[in-house]
Amino acid sequence: LVGDSRCSGRLEILHDQTWMSVCDAAFDQQDAEVVCRELDCGAPVQVLGAAAFGKGDGHIWTQEIHCRGNESQIHLCPTSSHQLHCSHKNDKGLLCA
Repeated sequence: LVGDSRCSGRLEILHDQTWMSVCDAAFDQQDAEVVCRELDCGAPVQVLGAAAFGKGDGHIWTQEIHCRGNESQIHLCPTSSHQLHCSHKNDKGLLCA
């Protein structure tokens, strides 16, 4: 999470040694539960879209993430090959407890 604290901010995923902002259309409450748990930040309090924590400036993760909510890490969640059309104005933000 990129922001003021380690438990809140713009969500980025490391993929092939590149950090990517996550598109808000590709992320839901179950995905947030996995990220907050992985970061040892408790439960998700708010899942925000529309670049609530500012716009990223690099690559954008455009695949849909389909966590069940019980995974220990976000990279263990299945993804779809369906590509979403996003820009940094759609960056996902997350606030964990």
